[in-house]
Amino acid sequence: MKRAYTETGLHRGFRLGKLGFSLTGSYLGYQLQNLFLNAENRDERRKSFQTRTSRKLREELQALKGPAMKIGQALSMQSHLLPEEVIKELANLQMRAPAMHPSLARAQFKASFGKFPEDVYRDFTPEPFAAASLGQVHRAVTKAGEQVAVKIQYPAIRSAIENDFKMLRSTAFLGRLTGHIPGSVISELEQGILRETDYLAEADNIDFFRERLKPLPYVKVPGVFRQFSTDRVLTMSHLEGEPLMEFLAGKPTYEVRNLVGARLMALFIYQLHTVSAIHADPHPGNYLINANGTIGLVDFGCVKKFPPPIIELNRCFRDRVWTKGEEQARRILTLACGPKILKRPRVARRLLKDAIELYTMLSPGESGARNVVDFSDGNVLKKCAEIGNRNLRDKLAYPEFVFSSRAEIGLYNVLHLLGAKLDLTAIDAELNRLATPEPAK
Repeated sequence: MKRAYTETGLHRGFRLGKLGFSLTGSYLGYQLQNLFLNAENRDERRKSFQTRTSRKLREELQALKGPAMKIGQALSMQSHLLPEEVIKELANLQMRAPAMHPSLARAQFKASFGKFPEDVYRDFTPEPFAAASLGQVHRAVTKAGEQVAVKIQYPAIRSAIENDFKMLRSTAFLGRLTGHIPGSVISELEQGILRETDYLAEADNIDFFRERLKPLPYVKVPGVFRQFSTDRVLTMSHLEGEPLMEFLAGKPTYEVRNLVGARLMALFIYQLHTVSAIHADPHPGNYLINANGTIGLVDFGCVKKFPPPIIELNRCFRDRVWTKGEEQARRILTLACGPKILKRPRVARRLLKDAIELYTMLSPGESGARNVVDFSDGNVLKKCAEIGNRNLRDKLAYPEFVFSSRAEIGLYNVLHLLGAKLDLTAIDAELNRLATPEPAK
């Protein structure tokens, strides 16, 4: 049965609250039963409980869509923190939200474009091949014979986002869910997700990245068909490839998985240091992988373009300026957190130590020694989690890093799923080669 897409904010809040009470009740019942079970039965009961409750959570988040579903997608990438049963269930949120009924999708298209899909395209598939948190994607063929993907936004999704964030800001809910996350970070999240509802802005992002990523021949970005696009309908060229989880289900060889991992890491570093902007929605459903290791990058609604201070901060890390004296170390801290951080010397020292340790782990040094990181062991993800938890405890959550941190941790999770063991020195050398113009002949 299809669910309604025009729920009131009150109804959405009620459903989220009901979900929380339901999960709490299930957990208390599970704990009570544990008192009467032996160790073997207790483990079996734990797995059964985790599967059942995570399925209930996934089904409700899928139905709610919007920010609620995005929270579930973020949780599905915490493979270093959550049990396998939970991750397996939440992974279904990446591409499998309940779809609009074909007649509703057709009406949404008409309301935005002024014509029905069959009047615009030669062929249009009524059932979507992907349905996510804010919209769903259909296959189509233009009248000129071009294979395209058509993204149609869900009805009233913008008001649903605004209502969800009103609830998130309520004192009780905010305190339980976010702890030390300040209101400015919640506002950055809200504005970022609201920007994703403007498909013309997404079209601009696609054009931007399609041009900037040309030096990476193994990364494919769709083209935009502006004449078939509006703020709520986006028509793009169709990219071949399997979403990451489907690709992994086919049991590719270690060599292919490692090649894909190396290219994803190179893509991230290139965006960080050359493009000064990142594709900031890195869940596995947004990578379309081909058997030859090429990567289709899709869904450019969430993009983070860095302001000058963050560009300078990235350069400071790349140049390892903390080795050049105390003044340069303070420069890193003020770029990252503002001048007030220097009034908290203990926290500042810890923050700088954490940042240097993580960067050193992931970036080649100046000694020429090879830097190989095994992402399959989860140490990088654990280190990120430790730093994140300490920053929350010390109230160091900053709006400017909301989406870039999400992209970085999402990448490391994907590398963990791939079981990638990466020679970061070789990746860095290849990127330096791409950045250096060939001498004139």
